[in-house]
Formats: sequence, C-alpha cells, structure tokens
Amino acid sequence: MLNLDELKKISASFETEIDKINQSIDIVKTKKELKDLEDLTIRPDFWSDNDKAQKIISEINELKDLVSDYNRLIDIYETIDLSIELLNESEKVDLNEIERLVKEFERLSKTYTLKLLLNEEYDKFNAIIEFHPGAGGTESQDWAEMLFRMYKRYADKKSYGFKVLDYLDGDEAGLKSATVLVSGKYAYGYLKAESGVHRLVRISPFDSSGRRHTSFASVKVYPEIDDSIEIDIDENDLRIDTYRSSGKGGQGVNTTDSAIRITHLPTNIVVTCQNERSQIQNRETALKVLKGKLYNLELEKKHEEIAKFHDSKLNAFGSQIRSYVFHPYTMVKDHRTNFETGNGDKVLDGDLDDFIFAYLAMMKNEL
Repeated sequence: MLNLDELKKISASFETEIDKINQSIDIVKTKKELKDLEDLTIRPDFWSDNDKAQKIISEINELKDLVSDYNRLIDIYETIDLSIELLNESEKVDLNEIERLVKEFERLSKTYTLKLLLNEEYDKFNAIIEFHPGAGGTESQDWAEMLFRMYKRYADKKSYGFKVLDYLDGDEAGLKSATVLVSGKYAYGYLKAESGVHRLVRISPFDSSGRRHTSFASVKVYPEIDDSIEIDIDENDLRIDTYRSSGKGGQGVNTTDSAIRITHLPTNIVVTCQNERSQIQNRETALKVLKGKLYNLELEKKHEEIAKFHDSKLNAFGSQIRSYVFHPYTMVKDHRTNFETGNGDKVLDGDLDDFIFAYLAMMKNEL
C-alpha cells in the first residue's frame, strides 16, 4: 500500500512527465487546430469532396484522442496532489483507487509519448513486412517463421489486421520468404523499429546431438502507400511474370497461374503476391508493395533519419539489430538501444512495446 512519502515522489515524477509532454506539444495550439477542423465539418459543402472530408475526420479523431489523453493525465495528477493534501490533514483517502490511478497514468503517459514520437507523415501508414532467412537452411528458415509468428501475435495484441500476401514454405520447416500486410493506426510508425537482422541462439530442435546453434533472419519493413501520396510508375519499367500459386493460401491456391511477380527494372526491386483470389487482385497488391518500396527509397534520400531505419550495415547477416538468446541463459537484447529483458518467451509472444518505445525515443533524441 502506498504511503504519503511515496505519493509525494510519484507526484513529483508525474509533474516532470507532464512538463516533458508540454515541451513536445502546444496543447493550446492543438485545441485550436481541433476546433478549426470541427468548424469545417459544419460547412454545407464539407462532404462535396468525400476523400478530403474523410481525411479531416481522421485528423479530428487523432487530435481528440491527443487532447482527451492529455486532459486525463492532468486529472490524475491533480487527484493525486489533492490526495496528498488530504493525507497531510489526516483525512481518509482510498489508497487502492490511488494505486489504480498511478498505473493508469503510467500507461497513458507511455502511450502519449509514443504518439508524440510518431510524428512523421509516413508513420500513420499500414506496414508491409518481408521475412528472409539467412544462411543455415532449416535452422534459419525455422527462425524466420518464429519471427513471422511473433509479429502476428504483436498485431493481434494491437488489434491490427495481419494479411499474408506471399508465403514460400521452407524445405523441411519454417519459411523461405514471406510478405505480410499489417494494417492499423500507426502500424508502420511502430514496426519500422523492427527493420533489420535478428539473431537467435538456442539448442536446436533439429539437431539430434542437442548442440547450440546461431541463426539469422532479416525483417524488412516498408510503409503501404495510400492515395494521399502519388508514386508514378512507368509501365515500361515493369516486367510482370505470372506463375502458379504455392504455399499457404485458401481455396483456389495451386489451381491457376494467378500469382504475380513484378520486377522494377530501373531499381531491380522484385515483389511477389500470390494469396489474393485472382491475378488482377494479386497484381494490384504487388503494385502497392512496389510503391511502398519505391517510396521508402525516396525517404532514404530525403531524410537522414530514414537511412538509419534501413542502415545498409544492418542488412548484412551478422550485423544484427537484436539478439534472442535462449542458451546458456535467456535474454533478448536490442543492440541499438541496449534495452534488454530476460523474458524471451514473452517477447516471442509479441510483447515488443518496450523495445519499440526505446528505439523511437533514441531516434527522437538523435534528430
């Protein structure tokens, strides 16, 4: 149970946290922006351009969330301050309720800080994730599938959509390659922290001698471009091949040459999609993936911080961004931020928020 001295320390730390937030956001300006946008919605011609109207509604909802969370943080801080005053006067205070409010403040504060860190235009987009095993055959292919499951569970925890666009089974286990679309608010903003090489150390389930193995797999994350950003692609720059779908999929897979492979000749970027119902749908999805990759190239040229997201040194197997060690001890450590945890199973179950938060905070400080 909390005592008076502990509450005073908590109040001081919460005041510091609110000061940090106030340095990052002008709440008065934010409230004015919200009111100005809401005023637009009552104009008679507001819905004359449906796409523009939807974007404004989306902005309003984001600003409402920001203001609402800020107000709630202030309410909790003031309630705790009032409780301290009451305790000083020997008045009765429900300390169980105060403990609940402290936990709520900590959760809200972390979420709020993450929102402030995700302030780039592309952070709001859906995310496209590619998985590629490193050298090592079955070991690395199994590791790539473990990462695939990890991000699936992360998406489930976030209530994000998780759609398989392309999947090629491994020779004996795991996967040879896979591409998925993670859809939801700020999916790319969060998952861009995961782009790079991931290293696994464990006792191999495929080694009858029970020896320790080290495996590598690459995770590449791109934004899914929406209609708000124009990416011009010359059809003459594309080579489009069709082939029979294989691997994971629903009814219709393996029955027609519906899978699509698109090669962008100027950059030699190759994208594939085979899990849609028709060749036309696969082509449209593959083009979206291609646009995301081309957009990412432009971001790398224009923004130095984006180059850090996809640092070429991290694309070489052996220069990992994170290590997952399960023998002779258990530890998951991010080599960019030095954040680590001893609960490896929890991480593989999709508990990635602390790693993502540490990375985004580091990137913000380096800008």
